[in-house]
Amino acid sequence: MDIILDKKNSTEASIKITLNESDYQPKVEEKVKDYAKKAQIKGFRPGKVPKSVIQKMYGKSILVEEVNQLLSHSLNDYIRDNKLQIIGDPLPDMEKAGTIDWDHQKDFEFDYNIGLVDEFAYDLSEKQEVTAHKIALDDKVLEETLDNIKQQFGTMINPEVSEEGDAIFGTFKAADQEEGKGSLLDFKNIEKEAQQQFVGLKKGDVLSFDIENTVKSPEVVADLLGMEYNEAKALKGSVELTVQNINRTEPAEMNQELFDKVFGPETVDSEEAFMDKIKETLSGNYDRETDFLLRRDIRDHYIKNTEMKIPEAFLKDWLLRSNEGKVSAEDIEREYDAYVSELKWDLIKSKIGEDHEIKPEHEEIMEKAKEMIISQLGGPGMAAQLGDQLDSFADNYLKAENGKNYMRVFNEVRDDKVHEFIKDKITIEERTIDLEEFKKIAQG
Repeated sequence: MDIILDKKNSTEASIKITLNESDYQPKVEEKVKDYAKKAQIKGFRPGKVPKSVIQKMYGKSILVEEVNQLLSHSLNDYIRDNKLQIIGDPLPDMEKAGTIDWDHQKDFEFDYNIGLVDEFAYDLSEKQEVTAHKIALDDKVLEETLDNIKQQFGTMINPEVSEEGDAIFGTFKAADQEEGKGSLLDFKNIEKEAQQQFVGLKKGDVLSFDIENTVKSPEVVADLLGMEYNEAKALKGSVELTVQNINRTEPAEMNQELFDKVFGPETVDSEEAFMDKIKETLSGNYDRETDFLLRRDIRDHYIKNTEMKIPEAFLKDWLLRSNEGKVSAEDIEREYDAYVSELKWDLIKSKIGEDHEIKPEHEEIMEKAKEMIISQLGGPGMAAQLGDQLDSFADNYLKAENGKNYMRVFNEVRDDKVHEFIKDKITIEERTIDLEEFKKIAQG
């Protein structure tokens, strides 16, 4: 076997692999013998099929399989042993591969194109400045949060007459529908100027309303009337509602029962402590939002300010071939800048991690998994109920999907540690703003 690297420039190269018969023939003969032992072919006793018969029936497919396995292992070993940092995967020369005569050739040549990671440098110094936008906690947000908590943990009742903020259950029927569908329409899904017509409704009342100017989104229309999204989006005209029930949530009272439901038993024991805990939770949420935006801004800063050559032709070819018809060349052209940005940031993060030996510990991975589970199950109150079972849940999650979950969390923890490392090295300028301004910046 002969392997030759032809480096065209700092980001593009090709690898030629030449195989002689002696490289693959022993494995082919071994596989033929194995087939002969196991094959069940009419006219021959099990285990007594002549090799010549196996060779005639399966010889070519065995040869192709063994050559491809040998190529794959040899190529991967060569890349690893020569410490080649590649982008994507090696791409075989399909045109040349298509000319191979598997029936008669003894020696083979295979060519692969590879994309290489260009040498690049990043600057982790105080000269690099990024702004962290902190959110001010004001009374309005605190009051809205408390109202939402009371609603979330409130009691469902069914009043006689509807008011603003209720949800109305009934049969909804479009003009061209033979039968209506039982659905629930929440006031929050009704356009503000159309809400008044839904006030004062009672069980048994019938209301016709203009669907286009009443319901906020096609998704809600589709759910109300049991139709496809495109059909709901195009729907115009009147819809008839026959009221069957009024649903209303009575806000929860400020008492120990509410405190325990929100934060877990015996975490807080007074209204003052409850409000302090809400402030603490909100501040924590704001800190996470701030850090999420800061991550984006650090990412964008380093993508913009780190010079790096990317093998454009190779990358586009690899994206097209690796997605196997899921994307077109036009899709790749349209999204190419986004692909490159993501690639550059992954390379920068990886290099920082390797250069500074940033590696997650198992305990850190477990803690991250537990945080994810707590978040999915409803927050700190649920964590207190799970107790010691939380460790078991986290361990089972990390072992699932043949280790894929573990690697997913591993990468998240590594990214967190790299992010914190970068923050410690560069200059972070804090700027305090209100929630609305923060939202505008985050959407920009």
